[in-house]
Amino acid sequence: MSPRYQFRLRVYHGEHIALGPGKIALLDAIARAGSISAAARELGMSYRRAWLLVDETNRCLREPAVVTAAGGAHGGGTALTPVGEALIARYRAIEAAALAAAQDEIDAITRLLTPQPPSVQG
Repeated sequence: MSPRYQFRLRVYHGEHIALGPGKIALLDAIARAGSISAAARELGMSYRRAWLLVDETNRCLREPAVVTAAGGAHGGGTALTPVGEALIARYRAIEAAALAAAQDEIDAITRLLTPQPPSVQG
């Protein structure tokens, strides 16, 4: 089993976290599912928590990342705006750039690890 490395970027806007790994995961899930409730279920969070995260992100941006349509005879829905799509793409690009920039150091750390992860003692 090879080690896994993950970079976590958070963008603070005043006292608010405008963007972070959880919000990017939520935006990704919304893009796939087409609704906040389905995205919340996919990520194992409450609808209220997902809604609050989307609302906080939207309030931090000049233009919203997510737009919603009210329910009705044909149901409602949620979609990413071009801003939401750009946020995901740029966040993923930052992750890839950070990984590439740190690759030599990551390789050095990997060589210091044991070949197998330690077993869990219970």
